[in-house]
Amino acid sequence: MRIARFVLDGDPLYGVVEGDEVAAIAGDPFFQGIRPTGARHKLEDVRLLAPIIPRSKVVGIGRNYADHAREMGNELPASPMMFLMPNTAVVGPNDPVTLPSFSDEISYEAELAVVIGRICKDVPAEKADEVIFGYTCANDLTARDAQRTDGQWARAKGWDGSCPLGPWIETDLDPDDLAIEGRLDGETKQEGTTKDMVFGVRELVAYASSAFTLLPGDVILTGTPAGVGLLTEGQRFEVEIEGIGTLSNTFRR
Repeated sequence: MRIARFVLDGDPLYGVVEGDEVAAIAGDPFFQGIRPTGARHKLEDVRLLAPIIPRSKVVGIGRNYADHAREMGNELPASPMMFLMPNTAVVGPNDPVTLPSFSDEISYEAELAVVIGRICKDVPAEKADEVIFGYTCANDLTARDAQRTDGQWARAKGWDGSCPLGPWIETDLDPDDLAIEGRLDGETKQEGTTKDMVFGVRELVAYASSAFTLLPGDVILTGTPAGVGLLTEGQRFEVEIEGIGTLSNTFRR
């Protein structure tokens, strides 16, 4: 099932994407389940929003693909390398992203994002599926110059607009071997598969929940394959993940 968040006229709504239509549902599916209202709209007639604005946090995972760690000149971490991003970093599909004035080196990172479905703490890896609501595409944008100079990653990873998510949440998906592609102005820059993660999705949920209570709507970014590079004003970057769809954003100053 594909759960989208959208605007037609007025307030944001949730809906189930079925082909080229979205069937509206009542309330918040994270707390009230899937309750169709009977209203249906063509996808081309609505504006898709970020499928979730995390209730409390985005948990990022660094250096989770060996080829990406190597291209950045880094060693593989012995355990998941976590960082936090504020929910104000999140924007939706097709939203123009304003590049921050403090950085001249913004890079793209195509990633699988895990969306948490229930409050949880200290989740064993073998039970991680029970707390996952679904999966979406993410672009973990990074201000590389700030990352080098700051000594920690809050500003480099968490500026407003640094975490595009979308186009919807796929709830029925096996995350173990999904193709990931990142395209800059139509040219493929990143190609990988989730089977090459150093730490798999269930390990990451277990590890993150050992440190933080995870709330419904929290998001875990799972790392990016090799091919990371810089983007500039006027360009478009697309993240396509097998079984989910394509997230696309443009960039401006």
